[in-house]
Amino acid sequence: MDESTSKTAQAVSDSNGLTLTKQTPEQLVARAIAPVKGEFLRPPPVRASSATQNDDVSEQTDDKATVQSGGLVKEKKSKRQLKRERRQEQKSAKNLCPEVAKTGDISSCPYNDKCRFSHDFEAFKAQKPADLEGECPFFKGGGSCPYGLACRFSGTHTDDMPPSDLKGRRKSSEINGLSKDVQKLLWKNKMHFPKADAKLTALELWENKDKVTEKATGGLLFYRFDLLFFLLYYAIFLFSFNTRALSKSKFESSAEVTKDDGVCDTDQVVEKSCIQAEPEAGNEVIPPETDQSLKLHPREKMLIDFRDKLYLAPLTTVGNLPFRRVCKVLGADVTCGEMAMCTNLLQGQASEWALLRRHSSEDLFGVQICGAHPDTVARTVELIEQECTIDFIDINMGCPIDIVVNKGAGSALLTKPMRMQNIVEVASGTVDKPITVKVRTAYFEGKKRIHSIIADMGSWGASAVTIHGRSRQQRYSKLADWDYVYQCARKAPSTLQVAGNGDIFSFVDWNNHKAECSELATCMIARGALIKPWIFTEIKEQRHWDISSGERLNILKDFVHFGLEHWGSDTKGVETTRRFLLEWLSYTCRYIPVGLLEVIPQRLNWRPPSYYGRDDLETLMASDSAADWVRISEMLLGKVPDGFRFAPKHKSNAYDRAENG
Repeated sequence: MDESTSKTAQAVSDSNGLTLTKQTPEQLVARAIAPVKGEFLRPPPVRASSATQNDDVSEQTDDKATVQSGGLVKEKKSKRQLKRERRQEQKSAKNLCPEVAKTGDISSCPYNDKCRFSHDFEAFKAQKPADLEGECPFFKGGGSCPYGLACRFSGTHTDDMPPSDLKGRRKSSEINGLSKDVQKLLWKNKMHFPKADAKLTALELWENKDKVTEKATGGLLFYRFDLLFFLLYYAIFLFSFNTRALSKSKFESSAEVTKDDGVCDTDQVVEKSCIQAEPEAGNEVIPPETDQSLKLHPREKMLIDFRDKLYLAPLTTVGNLPFRRVCKVLGADVTCGEMAMCTNLLQGQASEWALLRRHSSEDLFGVQICGAHPDTVARTVELIEQECTIDFIDINMGCPIDIVVNKGAGSALLTKPMRMQNIVEVASGTVDKPITVKVRTAYFEGKKRIHSIIADMGSWGASAVTIHGRSRQQRYSKLADWDYVYQCARKAPSTLQVAGNGDIFSFVDWNNHKAECSELATCMIARGALIKPWIFTEIKEQRHWDISSGERLNILKDFVHFGLEHWGSDTKGVETTRRFLLEWLSYTCRYIPVGLLEVIPQRLNWRPPSYYGRDDLETLMASDSAADWVRISEMLLGKVPDGFRFAPKHKSNAYDRAENG
């Protein structure tokens, strides 16, 4: 049904429960209010006061918190105190030793009394929550459960199952884990980055090296060149080779060169054959790191064709591995991991490296990194290429989050085009994997900049660039500027693929953008996939899917199953899965079923009024209350623990907040 089909007026209630003047669907659309059919509208639910409501959904605070200036402030604890509390928590009865849990035998632990976990099997059984309904996700997949008696589905375990093997299980489905050996090298500052250091030297990006490195890595100074490398590079820089002689003598002694007719010393000057003490006029010295005859040209490194592929954007928090698996099942072609900070990766933080994990179903996968300085980015891409199996590396230069921007990374780089160029050049020159870039239109509203540099980005070494049609200052307050995205795509060289991003919420939006600008390689889908991940199916099948509440619940069940495989089927894994499920539900509540709308398709900026669904489950899924999201999680993961509270990191109504523009 299009906008002209129905002229039926309807009543809409505002957030205070007052009925607004009856308006036509066209008038509602003009005000960015979703035109829900009149028979489904209802007054907003009566809620408790804001203070009580915030208490219901807020994160659980420390008992010793004190009230200052009308706000709740947590008591600050020292690192030693936090460490002691973690140790005590590990020793509690609810943290049973993994070896004891797998075998049921206390003597199976090789650490005995020195083990940091509890060996009190009876106390663990006494406090363990009841098993969940269903069967163990690991046994269901044909393997063995690595959590043994700690599994929340342990009642379904049978004696004839093969012995558990956690490492074998993980390797069969997920890759890109951080090995302990590499982590220890990163912790001790003993990891070497020869490719990155060579490229940084060739591009003369070592100025004020120690100060820049210390600032970028939080005080960790990286390693200097090996003395042998310095001598070799210095010798090569002093003397000129022809291309053939250089490729043959790169690893030979720089003291003498063998010729077809004998050996000549470096002191001799033989025309066009031997190393010369001084370079000839007009014969510029080309070090091996910049010799284009030895390095792949950026055009030769463009190994991925993004054209017309459905690209799931890297999404912070919600774009985790289980969510990406859901999107792959529903039709996504390209997936990308959550944004990881370069400094955290170089420090060996396990939580940051977890963002790089890849599932076997992700056949076209990239990772996204964010850094403020060329040296940290260069070392990070070299480390990732060495330790991970990926198809491309995306550099984020558009993140608007304050904590990222204040460090000079993300969208802060949009104010420093020379820094952008240095980062892309050094990253592209360090690794052979394709380097892609994600940017916004500008940092400040009204001061667009990408159109002036996009023609050069291909020569920097980028294989593709994604343009989000908003500035950093704008955030999500207005619709994306796709006309500007088209303008940039038309100015880009043919070797640089351009993807657009912003407000794609249906196959109609996808078709319109592709038709308006044939130069666009593809469109990246971000919030649209968070609210309705079946958008990939809609685009491929070219239809509006009036999905039922039961089908939506099945998608959530798939996410829970994937989450238990990824985070674990013990109590900790169940609660981690619940937390990420609730984060996702804070977005999915904004979806309005197709059958309830007067005008289709739904637009991403429409504010949904309060409405009834076609059944109780659909009504529950439409609620913007955290308490209702918790109820949905209990349908899939059992009762929440005592004292459980939840507040989403990403506010589902953030597009309506005054501070966002």
